[in-house]
Amino acid sequence: MPSLSFNSPIGPLTIHEQRGAITNLSWERQTHRDVSSLLIEAEKQVQEYLHGTRTNFDLPKKPYGSEFQLRVWQEIAKIPYGKTASYGDLASKLSSSPRPVGTACGKNPIPIIIPCHRIIAKTGHLTGYSGGEGLDTKSLLLRLETKLCSR
Repeated sequence: MPSLSFNSPIGPLTIHEQRGAITNLSWERQTHRDVSSLLIEAEKQVQEYLHGTRTNFDLPKKPYGSEFQLRVWQEIAKIPYGKTASYGDLASKLSSSPRPVGTACGKNPIPIIIPCHRIIAKTGHLTGYSGGEGLDTKSLLLRLETKLCSR
């Protein structure tokens, strides 16, 4: 599977592609394999986002998961830059409950690009994040978006 690793303001990241779509983003460094023009564009867009010059991603995505997880990730992708939603908000839209939504968030294979960091507790507190340094990374991403939205 083609992949590209790069340094970012939030640590080393690796993006994977399969059949012309982004399938995974992880906080790790791997050896490059078959770097493609899509992976180069994905790195560019992620770097622009992390440097505050991009608010949305224009990349083909193909996350792999259960039917329910795919529905959760589709709903997450609709949350606008600088906004948040609660696990309960998503659960209501999906006729589910908050816990399975949280589990699906934790399994999101393409964090940042599918912005699961925008999902918070109904109380407004930050809960769980599987990427980077966990809640510290989630907080950093939310602060980045809030700061840029207030300009």
